[in-house]
Amino acid sequence: MQEGGRLFYIGAGTSGRLGIVDASECPPTYGVPHGMVIGIIAGGDSAIRKAVEFAEDDENQAWKDLIQHEIGGLDTVIGIAASGTTPYVIGGLNAAQNEGLLTGSIVCNPGSPVARAAEFPVEVAVGPEFVTGSTRMKAGTAQKLVLNMISTSIMIKLGRVVGNRMVDMQLSNNKLVDRGTRMVMERTGYSFEEAQKLLLKFGSVRKAIDASPTQASPNPSEERE
Repeated sequence: MQEGGRLFYIGAGTSGRLGIVDASECPPTYGVPHGMVIGIIAGGDSAIRKAVEFAEDDENQAWKDLIQHEIGGLDTVIGIAASGTTPYVIGGLNAAQNEGLLTGSIVCNPGSPVARAAEFPVEVAVGPEFVTGSTRMKAGTAQKLVLNMISTSIMIKLGRVVGNRMVDMQLSNNKLVDRGTRMVMERTGYSFEEAQKLLLKFGSVRKAIDASPTQASPNPSEERE
């Protein structure tokens, strides 16, 4: 991804929705472009809100969906499937492997077909669900935790986090403007009003701090290294 590649999540049902949630949170949280992290669900976007029956059973569809995004050699595909047996995910990972792409998976059954189809499987054995077969419970929670770790680690490596601060977050509401203002205050020693004025002028925490001559700690851009 440091060379311009993208990250794709593929999944069906709850697993697909979790991938979409994680992907959709990356631009506002880290200021990356929409399309750097992409979640794809079996059955298309309509399946986000309403289940599309049998969509997960087509082994060829995931690769067709990925082709729609002009997937290329720098891209990475992570398949998400609690059971580890979803044909949509298996087919997508196999096709990606055949094309020489980097692949990973997140499953909750060790030794599953989805895990075997990925170069880097993450297997989280959560045990039986309280309601048998309802993988949106323990399995879904575990998958979301792993997705959080993957995307957060990537964004840290890409320099989108300074210390533990989201210095490239989008200032898309008053709460985030307030949070960004306080980050600028911490790094510059400015008053709230001065920090907010600087933040709104430059449009990002990183740029506001870089522009300040009174930084209280190292330049955020330098901490990318």
